[in-house]
Amino acid sequence: MTTSPSPPPIAAPANASADAATPGRSASDSASDSVFFGLINGLELGRFVPGQRLVETDLVAQFAVGRNSVREALQRLAAEGIVELPRHRGAMIRQLSLQDTLDVLDVAERMTGLLARAATRGSGDRTLARNLRGAVQELAAAEKARHDEAFSTARRHFYRALLDMGNNRELRRLFPTIHMPIVHAQHRLASLQQMRLADYRRIATAVIAGDPDAAEAAGSLHVQNVRAAILSAQPGAIQSR
Repeated sequence: MTTSPSPPPIAAPANASADAATPGRSASDSASDSVFFGLINGLELGRFVPGQRLVETDLVAQFAVGRNSVREALQRLAAEGIVELPRHRGAMIRQLSLQDTLDVLDVAERMTGLLARAATRGSGDRTLARNLRGAVQELAAAEKARHDEAFSTARRHFYRALLDMGNNRELRRLFPTIHMPIVHAQHRLASLQQMRLADYRRIATAVIAGDPDAAEAAGSLHVQNVRAAILSAQPGAIQSR
């Protein structure tokens, strides 16, 4: 595969800067984080694409970090299943087959339902509930403005709010490993963003109401809707599923 043109510089997302500010983190950790989160953010925004080769020298220049920090970030991304590191070919963004996509969605459906159910534990905490409402308002404003980067940031705030409300250590560890950024990068359908906003509102309503069954159902339904949208764009795949 030919080397793709270098994408424009990407600002590290909020969670990257928060990690960098954590006491005890070294400068190399911070630099690695900027590459790690910058690549994920860029994938969500279409600045990187599945199958694209990642050239170390380009990433060094783009993120203004050392080569070791780039290599550390690529190793982390490989461990998360976002990047592949084939021998003698350099790093590249993982490309999912349709079956890979459906497998990811099978896991995501159950995990998102579980996340929403767990989040109802925090429904009585006014601060946590306010944070979730705020994330939904951010999503709505970004959708109205057709601002993809703001929507991506608000989406991270939404899931962070759910994780905070659930206060489940295992979900905090496992939920970020689901490969949804690649799924959304590979299947850029116009219908998905509006559908996600409606689904997130449904999830938030059930969570804040403290209804675990409704919250779990809304979380699972969200991923079912993503699956249906992807399959509807590939008529031949519907019959094979």
